[in-house]
Amino acid sequence: MIDIRPVSDLRNKYTEIEAAVNDGHPIFLTKNGYGAMVVMSMEQYSELIDNVEYKLDEADLEAKTTSVRLSHDDVFGEVRKAIGK
Repeated sequence: MIDIRPVSDLRNKYTEIEAAVNDGHPIFLTKNGYGAMVVMSMEQYSELIDNVEYKLDEADLEAKTTSVRLSHDDVFGEVRKAIGK
């Protein structure tokens, strides 16, 4: 379940938020009713970034070993198909 809280909870309920984040649950913070930020554990963030870095390294290697280049529409068309949109 998504945990959405006002940004003031970061100050007022820090230990509660810290416990949830350390249990692997990101916290979505709002300011004046609008999304402001997401708080997540260092481990979750690292996993997210590591995957992106790995995919960028793969793309760099592919670009070095082939002359095939894809257009913006081709790339995002494939991404949309993959996520079902």
